[in-house]
Amino acid sequence: MPSIEELYALEILDSRGRPTVQATCTLGSGASGTASVPSGASTGHAEARELRDGDRRRYGGLGCRHAVANVNGAIRSALTGRKIADQAELDLCLCELDGTPDKGRLGANAILVVSLAFARAVSQERATPLFAYFASLLGTTPRLPQLTVNLFSGGKHAGGQVSIQDILVVPCSAQSVDQALAMVYAVYQAAAAISLEKYGMRALTADEGGLAPPFLDVDAMLYDAVAAIERAGLRPGADVALAVDVASSHFYVDGNYLLDHARLASHGMIARILTWLDRYPIVSIEDGLAEEDWGAWPDLNTVLQGRALTLGDDFLCTNPGRIRRAVELRAANALLLKVNQVGTLTEAADACRLARAAGWAVVVSARSGETEDNWLADLATGWAGDFIKVGSITQSERLAKYNRLLEIEARYDLPFAGGQYEHR
Repeated sequence: MPSIEELYALEILDSRGRPTVQATCTLGSGASGTASVPSGASTGHAEARELRDGDRRRYGGLGCRHAVANVNGAIRSALTGRKIADQAELDLCLCELDGTPDKGRLGANAILVVSLAFARAVSQERATPLFAYFASLLGTTPRLPQLTVNLFSGGKHAGGQVSIQDILVVPCSAQSVDQALAMVYAVYQAAAAISLEKYGMRALTADEGGLAPPFLDVDAMLYDAVAAIERAGLRPGADVALAVDVASSHFYVDGNYLLDHARLASHGMIARILTWLDRYPIVSIEDGLAEEDWGAWPDLNTVLQGRALTLGDDFLCTNPGRIRRAVELRAANALLLKVNQVGTLTEAADACRLARAAGWAVVVSARSGETEDNWLADLATGWAGDFIKVGSITQSERLAKYNRLLEIEARYDLPFAGGQYEHR
């Protein structure tokens, strides 16, 4: 049974230059683990709450010194010298110490960073890969995930030139992470060339590394994505499919969706999504409706059945209560799993367990504000994610995760989740 000898946190910067939290946990055995936590731009109302300082004179109020002080103060005092039976006991202790439903007192960023640093320390103490430790929390057999990789961005990830957030490529014919990344590279370079030729746009990138030329509308975005696949010498739908992160909550106003200069009711938004599926090789629709448009989500899931995943991000917030409700209503069939949406590894594992029990797909996802920490690659592998969603292939905080997947693939004989979601 490990005991915590020391906890120490500090404020660092994420990929957007905004503060976040890093922590180191040292066990009585001398084993030590360091982790850092991400932060989202597209956030759901039901997410666990990060603690920010609110001092507008420093980082526009986004500082994390209070969260850091909570790790170095209240959390360290409660845990130092204490024997911890397992991850679940640690995470329960953190939640009880906070005492709020949204982790707003100590901060979800303070709580999660300790949860992750402890996991890494125990993994080191056991001399086991981090993905194997994560697998032990769920009882899963590790498997490398298929990739979904940002190609074009709009919405909150870019300049809002189109309402939707991202078009991603899914290298569905790839048989390995290595092959998948090579295919994505070819498509990305083709897309950069198209952006220059059509829009005079150099390869400047959005928050998660996607290209962001001034598309006229969503159809132009999707059309150019297909053109990039073809220019790369690959077959749209057979070799490379598309996933769409609609992020509808961000253009849902007074009960209507303001998309491409049109005002659409829920049924109109569903109809628009169906036109995209008819025209383009799409295998996943993420947050196709707003997070509180519960009445329409079952209709969306019904019409997407057999064609594309109905993937919930802001809609579900990796929140077990919202997942249970969505299962009961048959409102989705895939979970976008973001650990910092719920705040501890144990709660994220509960969310994953619920999704799997319902027969859903699970997409393990990074955030728009990331660090060079690569624990997400191990989590997606250990929890046998169907997909991993990290961002594009052009920024170090994204590449750290892809490179860790390559390392796992090279060092361990694990199956790969590719080939099961090709476009039909």
